[in-house]
Order: sequence, then structure tokens, then C-alpha cells
Amino acid sequence: MFNNLEGQKVPEATFKTRTPEGEWRALNTKDIFGGKTVVLFSLPGAFTPTCSSSHVPRYNTLAPVFRANGVDDIVCVSVNDAFVMAAWQKDQNAPDVTFLPDGNGDFTEAMGLLVDKSEIGFGKRSWRYSMLVRDGVIEKMFIEPDKPGDPFEVSDADTMLKYLNVEAKTPESVTVISRAGCPHCTRAKALLNKHGLAFEEIELNDRVTVHSIEALTGRSTTPQVFIGGKHIGGADDLAAYLSQ
Repeated sequence: MFNNLEGQKVPEATFKTRTPEGEWRALNTKDIFGGKTVVLFSLPGAFTPTCSSSHVPRYNTLAPVFRANGVDDIVCVSVNDAFVMAAWQKDQNAPDVTFLPDGNGDFTEAMGLLVDKSEIGFGKRSWRYSMLVRDGVIEKMFIEPDKPGDPFEVSDADTMLKYLNVEAKTPESVTVISRAGCPHCTRAKALLNKHGLAFEEIELNDRVTVHSIEALTGRSTTPQVFIGGKHIGGADDLAAYLSQ
């Protein structure tokens, strides 16, 4: 079993990060947590399947909801170096999450959550967990159960959000299939932005073609908008939907 540190201060550690300009910058625990409410989640490794497909994307999607519920920053920690974490953040397109490299594992070890994954060639890595920290004091921790593999049951974004506010409403997923230079696509995206709806955009390319749109919607025009798993249609359809 892993120790739960609720009620204790976050351990002192220094994180070696890189600025967008390519300069080294050392951040300490106070820089990250001092005077702020922070949700931190930690995971085994950048670019790994569960971390990339579920853990990071959902926290990024729910970032506006977390902020509406008093969270100042969402931090992702992994025992990876600053270059890897920067590349992963770019690959994930997750601007609303702070990617924090714990390259030597010092912070993770101080948390008591550094584990040996040498059997899969990872060396020492972090166990998967999340925590809510207020002004440097750990209020709540969700630590994945100590069992084989890489369990992902309690450190997810929805569990943390429910702890913060059981009545918090999560946004519906929105996807826009668009075409470069399409004025109707531009209008549809402007409508979504006007209504504060974050969306994923899929632009037609060699893989996603007009045939893909026809197979999904029975139409060959762009844009095609989906909200909450429901096909809305083009820009005019979206305007009518939002007017309701």
C-alpha cells in the first residue's frame, strides 16, 4: 500500500524545466503550489497509451470547468526530462495543462510513489495518482490501487472534479469536420467560439476524405458538426441548434 499524505505539505523539490525560448528554468515546490489551488496528476510516462489517450486529454478538456470551481492550475507530472515533456505537451495539444518534468524522480520519491518498472524497461517511474493541493497542503489524494499492471480507476479528471463539486456540469464533446479555405467552416467555428464551446477540429486530408464524411453523415459538404455524439450538420444547422 502507498502512503496517503492528505493534510501534509507537499514535499520540497526542484523541477528542471525549459522556457519556450529554450532557457533552463528551475522551479521549486513553492513556485508550483504557493498561494494557489492546484490539481496535480502523475503518471508512468509520456507518450504511453493510457496517459496519452485518456489521462491527459480529459484533464485538458475539463480545465475550464476546474477553473470555474476554483482551481488555478492543472499540473501533469511524470518521471521524464523537460525535452520529452515539452514534446508530449505539443503532441497532446494540451495548452490548459502544465507539464512538469520530474526527471530524476526526486519529487515522486518524496511523495512515496516512485516504483520500479524495470521489467518493462522503464526503470523508476511514478505510480499513477492525483491530488488537490491548496497553498502547498495536500487536501485530497486519489491513488490507484496497488495491483499489477497500470490501473486507471480513481486518478481521472472526472473523479477529481466530482470531489470538488458533485454538481459540476461537464461540457459535451464537440467535433467539427472542416475543409481548408471553407467559409462555412469558419462561420461554424465562430459560432461555437461565440457560445463558449470548445471543439476538436478534423480537417479533410489524405486519410479523412469526403468519402469519410459521406459514410458518417450521408453528406459530402463541410463543415459537419457533432455535439455530444449527435450529428448536428452544417453551419446553418448549427446556428439553428444553438438558437434553441
